[in-house]
Amino acid sequence: MRVRFVAALGVLLALPILIPTPAAADLDDMLDFLAGGAPRGKSPYSLFNMNAIRRATVNYPGNHKPGTIVINTAERRLYYVNGDGTALRYGIGVGRVGFTWKGVRHVTEKREWPDWTPPPQMLKRRPDLPRHMKGGIENPLGARAMYLGGSLYRIHGSNEPETIGQAVSSGCFRLTNDDVVDLYGRVKVGTTVIVQ
Repeated sequence: MRVRFVAALGVLLALPILIPTPAAADLDDMLDFLAGGAPRGKSPYSLFNMNAIRRATVNYPGNHKPGTIVINTAERRLYYVNGDGTALRYGIGVGRVGFTWKGVRHVTEKREWPDWTPPPQMLKRRPDLPRHMKGGIENPLGARAMYLGGSLYRIHGSNEPETIGQAVSSGCFRLTNDDVVDLYGRVKVGTTVIVQ
């Protein structure tokens, strides 16, 4: 009996050595994944280990007017409706838990290489942020921004392309700079944006 106990104890103590455990960063990625926020390609559960979500024309049936933007937060995709039964699909980063929202807004303004002034709510949560940042490659709004009227939110580029496909923002929708430049060229002030 005592021999079995000692042998079982030895096996239990050896398990951490025999079974690889995730590093702290991997554990963070796993927790993000379980919360719905791990980037594709970083998660150990990603089927194809894809790092980028490529822009593509896809079938998109529905009765949305051409030029409408439909954001599917759960899919982490933005659809620009073409009107011929297709849409351009873009990968996006979305609001983290507690910062997601749904509704209909309109693009009220467009800016190239926009300046960024964090709103007071964000500064309260993150007092380490700059009070203002000029537009440019280091700016978190990226190469272009489309402002959603009646809200603090924008569709914008990102200087952190690895966050596309994640839920990490404070409610804005981010695209790679390449994708936001493409979308910006298509979108007009007044465009309807439906967030689902």
